[in-house]
Amino acid sequence: MTGATQAEREAGPVSAGEIRRTYRQIRPYLRRTPTLTVPLAALTAAGHGDAGPDVVLKLEQLQCAGSFKARGAFANLLLREIPPAGVIAASGGNHGVAVAYAAHRLGIPAAIFVPAIAGRAKIDAICSLGADLHVGGDRYADARAAAQTWAAESGAVQVPALSVRPPGWSRLSAHRIGRVTGSPPASS
Repeated sequence: MTGATQAEREAGPVSAGEIRRTYRQIRPYLRRTPTLTVPLAALTAAGHGDAGPDVVLKLEQLQCAGSFKARGAFANLLLREIPPAGVIAASGGNHGVAVAYAAHRLGIPAAIFVPAIAGRAKIDAICSLGADLHVGGDRYADARAAAQTWAAESGAVQVPALSVRPPGWSRLSAHRIGRVTGSPPASS
């Protein structure tokens, strides 16, 4: 699934006010991840004379749940009406960990569906956060189909990994959130 959904296209652009409101909602649950500026030559085989510009790296592996996916998970859970059945996510790894983490922090039941090829570390993290783990199928598409079936039967809300725009949220980079809120990129 790539690109904007029909609902996203019809909803129009996200306003600066929506971004600020969402940021205020999710901020208490996130870490301030640092940036690191590295000469391009340190990342390539280029000589120092051919170095080019510096590259700014955002160290999102230090974010809660180990990736930037925590932002979207918290936005989805905080900005939507969540039924007693909780939430469901299909994931190859990082999204599932982020949804399990957000659900755990917010006291919301979560079921995470992963394919059989999911990494052991991701599976262990999801389980350690108290989510119901469902492993099956050989591909992400199999896990997603099983999650959709489970959602239809249980009444739980799906938290898709891609192309979703809960009220007040968009797939925004940390830099854009920082620009709009007046905080530097490292503060998101």
